[in-house]
Amino acid sequence: MSSSIEARTINEEKLMNFLGKVVGDFGAALSSTLAYIGQRLGLYQAMAGAKPMTPAELAERTGTTERYVREWLINQAAGGYVEYDPESERYSLSPEQAVALTDEDSPFYVGGGFYVIKAMSQAQPRIMDAFKNGGGMLWGEHDPDLFIGTAKFFRPGYTAHLVAEWIPALTGIEERLKTGGRVADVGCGHGASTIIMAKAFPNSRFYGYDNHEASIKRAREAAKESGVDDRVTFEVSSADSIPEVEGGYDLIAFFDCLHDMGDPVGACKRAYETLAEDGSVMIVEPMAGDTVEENFHAIGRTFSAASTLCCTANSLALGGPALGAIAPEKALRETVMAGGFKEFRRATETPFNRVFEARR
Repeated sequence: MSSSIEARTINEEKLMNFLGKVVGDFGAALSSTLAYIGQRLGLYQAMAGAKPMTPAELAERTGTTERYVREWLINQAAGGYVEYDPESERYSLSPEQAVALTDEDSPFYVGGGFYVIKAMSQAQPRIMDAFKNGGGMLWGEHDPDLFIGTAKFFRPGYTAHLVAEWIPALTGIEERLKTGGRVADVGCGHGASTIIMAKAFPNSRFYGYDNHEASIKRAREAAKESGVDDRVTFEVSSADSIPEVEGGYDLIAFFDCLHDMGDPVGACKRAYETLAEDGSVMIVEPMAGDTVEENFHAIGRTFSAASTLCCTANSLALGGPALGAIAPEKALRETVMAGGFKEFRRATETPFNRVFEARR
């Protein structure tokens, strides 16, 4: 033990509480990998709405190996992800667990998060090297599950809030989209947000832009599957060079992406240049505090971890300012105003999101 630690009095109760927290984190970290396996192999889906079953029955139903399933179920029950009945020695999913783990149309679905965690964890060697030597890691260089997981993870929140709350909170935009407007979704990824808007406002035209070609390809497929490809166009484009449309865009949206960018000011400048007269820019960002200590909770812990492994790394790889996922409102305001906008306000929020509006 170092002399500096020896010189301080150790409170044994605090030490044991801390060690308990660490052991809990060990279990959570390892269990997130097993939850990912449960998502990929359909183990949760097989249990949702089904009668309680033994490990052998679940293995048979999913075409998996009973010995692994047996251990997996013990882990899941210990973590509170499944229910266990000691009398029958069978496992089940409660309705609440089933919704959160299997219902991708529910605003409470969290299954996509396990894809994100798995992918970000695999970036560890690159990020550790960046800690020592600088630089970063581009979004497109991550494990492909990051793109799948991001779409799955954010879609429930967009489904619940985008049309019902966020767009109505903007200045006059809802009416313009009802009658027929033009919308640019910058950093659209797999197109979940674009498609949700296109379904809600069939008289409007939507353009999704992303610099990740594989995501744009998937977005086009998703638009066709959703029956909105007649009014949605997806193109590969960087945020600072999105194409103009006649009359300008009535709404330009940045969903959980401005903080990732190498040139967020340039993206805002291009938004300013291509925005229609009296149009709005909607900037959706993760919930974060304006001071460091305001992020000391479960949400702040999660977003700061994701920012370290992905968001900050992407911006630094591009030589950017690395706003990061927990950028304070002041930093976002300064970025947007540097792009030319005169108005910036927090239009609404959820426990997980801040929604800002920028106008000329």
